[in-house]
Amino acid sequence: MNRYTSIRQLGDGTYGSVILGRCLESGELVAIKKMKRKFYSWEECMNLREVKSLKKLNHANVIKLKEVIRENDHLYFIFEYMKENLYQLMKDRARLFPESAVRNIMFQILQGLTFIHKHGFFHRDMKPENLLCMGPELVKIADFGLAREIRSRPPYTDYVSTRWYRAPEVLLRSTSYNSPIDQWAVGCIMAELYTLRPLFPGSSEVDTIFQDLPSFGHAKEERLA
Repeated sequence: MNRYTSIRQLGDGTYGSVILGRCLESGELVAIKKMKRKFYSWEECMNLREVKSLKKLNHANVIKLKEVIRENDHLYFIFEYMKENLYQLMKDRARLFPESAVRNIMFQILQGLTFIHKHGFFHRDMKPENLLCMGPELVKIADFGLAREIRSRPPYTDYVSTRWYRAPEVLLRSTSYNSPIDQWAVGCIMAELYTLRPLFPGSSEVDTIFQDLPSFGHAKEERLA
């Protein structure tokens, strides 16, 4: 880690904290994620879902993992630096996005997600905070800590993603699901981009399900018509 210098903290989560850093050799800005638990072997590090998935995913709309460092039993991920996330981009706006900006953002998200699914993974935690941006012009999918292989077999944990972006089957505590849950989340994100408000902002799992129900009923009426 002596090749990098820390500038300031960017965030702190359950599993790790993220620091803005600079590579001393190149002067390039990077995001350094330090895991909170200790790792006592390289094999343990390489078996992490985030490492296994990102080693195989090289795409313009997927965050690039530049390096993995284990030092004194601490594990560090060195990522390319992105200025903000999509939640921050929406929160700071005084006016709605123009149609062209929404189309551009959604095209990038769907390009990245298609690549992830085609290469055998599903994300399980698609939400605005996990979509990193350099303004609306460049968007990348990040945070693969909950990613699973599509060919893996259920049961999966029923606690995935932030509640507002969970597919109905996950809200209903199903442990048998697959990549379509990412598509549901992306649909919720698209609606939020248009309105700058969450689509299903439930205060609990049950509340979120009941917010979903009117849309299901409306879709059923349209099919019957």
